[in-house]
Amino acid sequence: MGDGDFDRFARAQRQVVCADAVLRPDNAVSEIERVLAACVRESRPGYVRLPRDVALAPASPLVSLAAAEEPVVDEDSLDAFRSAARDRLVAAHRTAVLADFLVDRFKAREELAVLLMASSFPHAVLATGKTVVDESSPHFLGLYGGAMSKAPVRAAIDNADLLIRAGVLLADMTTGKFTHGFDPEEGIDLGITVAKVDGVAFPGVPLAKALAVLTELVGGRPPAPAPTVGPSCGALAPLTQLASHTSTKVKESATALAHELCPPKFLPLTQSYLWKAVGAAVQPDYTVVADNGTCLLGIVARRFPRGARFVGQPLWASIGYALPALLGAQLADPSRRGLLLIGDGAAQLTLQELGTIGRHHLKPIVVLVDNDGYTVERITHGLRAEYNEIAQWRWSRLPAALGVPDPLVLSARTPASLDRALSEAAATTDRLVLIEAFTSKYDVPPALKRLALHRPDKARWVA
Repeated sequence: MGDGDFDRFARAQRQVVCADAVLRPDNAVSEIERVLAACVRESRPGYVRLPRDVALAPASPLVSLAAAEEPVVDEDSLDAFRSAARDRLVAAHRTAVLADFLVDRFKAREELAVLLMASSFPHAVLATGKTVVDESSPHFLGLYGGAMSKAPVRAAIDNADLLIRAGVLLADMTTGKFTHGFDPEEGIDLGITVAKVDGVAFPGVPLAKALAVLTELVGGRPPAPAPTVGPSCGALAPLTQLASHTSTKVKESATALAHELCPPKFLPLTQSYLWKAVGAAVQPDYTVVADNGTCLLGIVARRFPRGARFVGQPLWASIGYALPALLGAQLADPSRRGLLLIGDGAAQLTLQELGTIGRHHLKPIVVLVDNDGYTVERITHGLRAEYNEIAQWRWSRLPAALGVPDPLVLSARTPASLDRALSEAAATTDRLVLIEAFTSKYDVPPALKRLALHRPDKARWVA
């Protein structure tokens, strides 16, 4: 604003950061350490403003960074939580677990894995929590997203008489616009530093510690049976199995007939096939970063192999986030291969970071979905609205134009050409690979179709 008040930006940042500092020559080193320690402890961003004259001033060397502090445990509160959780577990007949990204953010993956192994509870994840559990487990239900969920997943989570929520943050995009069927005030809710049982809070019980307590409590219980799809118990079991077998045979026959009449090499690429093929191509050492829209909604329902990691940002739904996020993930761990999934509309906001990726000689696979604009917005906010159209870029020329050395650029318009492109991309590890995948501007993943069909005009949990 040109009025000489340079602290305005620091004051604005205080609304979203865990710690901030405006550095001065006499405190610069200690203040940097304080802010960094807070960032590590709370897994949140910090803010440091460095005036130009301070940057040029001498500073005393720091002997060493302080060790990260362990979360404080309130032993009395922990005992009270243990007692309340024990009573709730004993009374429950149908227990399920819902996990989210805070499990990873606060380093509780191992404790969650041990609980799930000890209990064999059926479990699901929100979109932001994808890959925080082993998706190859027979007890893994899949993605839960309210009305976006597949029916068996939704039934198992919404109908559980005890739902254990581990590191869950409920947001509109991860709950199918708040169409979740469980009551957030019921069950066991494990937050960052506070555990709750049926709405009663137990402060000073960190997430990892609370998970360890639950493992202790379920240790002597018999393992739960593996989850089934639909009502497959009692007298209904033979009918359910027959219906499932018949449905599968009908689908196989229809697919075979379609392939005979029109071979796959001539069929146009669909969103359904795209995400099935991309999901199958994910390898254990991949870090998959998906942008918001059809990319995120399409890929989160696919099961990844153990070891694969997923990054998405549906909380704020900031399109364009995924490309710089891929850059950060690759720089943080170059031993893993990045797989970026991004739409043409989102890519137009941040594509310049491909140049930075090339400058650092990173070699990810980029699947760019060319569906001629903002398809997810067309479905939800104006099917033929002018504001959902974008300029058509010549994507195949952009990696080289942005300085990426010797990129491999492939195109996929049919299922067969996509399969070939994914196979070639997996085998090409010495350079960046861009696959431009063409789909219809009105084609969407199944999860978005379910949301469009089943979302009520006003969701239950919206005031």
